[in-house]
Amino acid sequence: MTTLKDKLPPVSQLGPFIALAIACTIFGLTTDNFFSGANFALILQQVMVVGVIAIGQTLIILTAGIDLSCGMVMALGSIVMTKVAEDFGIPAPLAILLGIAVTAGFGLVNGLLVTRIKLPPFIVTLGTFNIAFAITQLYSGAQTVTSVPDAMLWLGNTFKIGDTPIAYGTVLMVLLYLGVWFWLRDTPSGRHVYAVGNNPEATRLVGIPTDRVLLGVYVLAGAFYGVASLLAVARTGVGDPNAGQTENLDAITAVVLGGTSLFGGRGVILGTLAGAIVVGVLRNGLTLMGVSSVYQVLITGILVIIAVTVDQLSRKGAR
Repeated sequence: MTTLKDKLPPVSQLGPFIALAIACTIFGLTTDNFFSGANFALILQQVMVVGVIAIGQTLIILTAGIDLSCGMVMALGSIVMTKVAEDFGIPAPLAILLGIAVTAGFGLVNGLLVTRIKLPPFIVTLGTFNIAFAITQLYSGAQTVTSVPDAMLWLGNTFKIGDTPIAYGTVLMVLLYLGVWFWLRDTPSGRHVYAVGNNPEATRLVGIPTDRVLLGVYVLAGAFYGVASLLAVARTGVGDPNAGQTENLDAITAVVLGGTSLFGGRGVILGTLAGAIVVGVLRNGLTLMGVSSVYQVLITGILVIIAVTVDQLSRKGAR
C-alpha cells in the first residue's frame, strides 16, 4: 500500500525549496516591500515565460540532453502567431495554434536529428537556435508586431485575490507544472523519460522504444515553447523578434537550480518551478536593494556553478 510518505520527495530534492525560503527570508528582512502580495505576484508574472520554457527544458535534460534553441524558438512562435493574425486576419485561436505548431515542428526537427542521425543535442540545438533566429528576423523584417488581437493578451490580464492582482498566465504556468509533475510521477510514459535519461541502453533492452520517447520529449518541449510564446505576447502586448536571446540560459539556470541533474535521469519538475522563482526572487530582491543588474547576473552565475558542483559531488557519492 502506498503511503503519503512514499509520495513525498526525498530530502535531497528539497534543496530548491529551502533555497527559495532562505532567499525570501533574507530579502524580507533587508527590504521594506518584498513580502507584499503585489510584489510576489509581480515576481511570478516576471518568471512565467521562462518558467514555461523551463518545463520543456527540464524534460530534455531529464533525458541527458539540452536545448539551446528554446528561447529563439519561443520568439519565432510569438512572431508567427502575431504576424499571421495581423497580415491575414486569421482568428486568434487559429493563429495561436499555428504558432505552437511551428515551435513543436522545431522540436520535431531537433528530435529527429538527435534520434535518427545521432547528433549531439548540444550541436543540434545550437544550429536550430541560429536557424530560428534568422527565420524570426526575416519573417518579421526585424520589426515588432504591434497589432495584436485582444484574445492573445488575455493571459496577461489579472484578477484579484484580496488586494493582490494575479495574472491568468501565472495560473496557467502553475497548472502546467502540476500536470507535468503528475505525468512524470504517476504514468508509465512519464517514468520512461527518467529511464531513458538514466540508462538508455538498459531501457532499450527491456523493450522501451527509447528513440520514440526522445522524439516525443523534444516535440512536447517545443509545444511548451509555443505556450511560452503566447505568454510572452500576453505579457508585453507585442510580438518581439528580438526576444528569446537569453531565455535559453535563464531556463537552463532554472532547471539546474531546481535540482535536475545535467547528466539525466534525476530531478523533479516542481524543483524547476522553485528554481525559476529563486531567480525571480533574487533579481527582484536585489533590485529593491538597489544592486546593479550586473551583480545580479554575477550572483546567478555563481549559484548555477554551485548547483552543478553539488550535483556532480552527489553523483560521485552515489557510485
